[in-house]
Amino acid sequence: MASANSKSTRTNPKKNRNSAASKAEARRARVEEQRRAEQARERRNRIITVTVSAAILAGLVGGGWYLLDAADAKEQAQAAPVSGEKTWAKLSQTHVDTAVDYPMTPPVGGDHAPVWQNCNGDVYTDPIQNENAVHSLEHGAVWITYNDKASDADVKALADKVAKTPYTLISPYPDQSSPITLSAWGHQLNVTRKSDPRVSEFLEKYVQGRQTPEPGAACTGGKSA
Repeated sequence: MASANSKSTRTNPKKNRNSAASKAEARRARVEEQRRAEQARERRNRIITVTVSAAILAGLVGGGWYLLDAADAKEQAQAAPVSGEKTWAKLSQTHVDTAVDYPMTPPVGGDHAPVWQNCNGDVYTDPIQNENAVHSLEHGAVWITYNDKASDADVKALADKVAKTPYTLISPYPDQSSPITLSAWGHQLNVTRKSDPRVSEFLEKYVQGRQTPEPGAACTGGKSA
């Protein structure tokens, strides 16, 4: 009886081998599935990385061209004259202690006084000396002048603008032909009204503009009246 029980509990070696093989095959299948999933993730990540990199590169290239185009447009704007302005070249820069007979009114350059007229947003209600004002233009200032044809409202608006703008000055100039004149070194613009958009354009272009013989030179510490 005991012998029969012992025989009934004996394991089957062939069955055990088959079971072990099945488990090993299942493990290999799971490992292979995980490997394929990992490879798929890596492919997706590579595609995303390449796509993002291409987009960034395109943005940088496009942005670079935009910056170059903007810089080129600004350079062209700086080089182009303001519509209607007059220009003079090869103006002398000698300091003199005598009156100068200038070929234009108001003067835009040439020999001038050793001391500049203060031009740090200075508003003058009386005429000033040509020779001192020309020295201010040499420092990169814009000189706004007006005669009795300019309206009181325009004169006040221009004075307010000058008071807020370094390297500018304004004064009456009874002998000029235009109601309002803007002068920079070698450049001059005549207008009839302050509202003319070229007024702002001229100031933007020539206050410390590229025409300045002595950029950065002082507009304070000179003649104040």
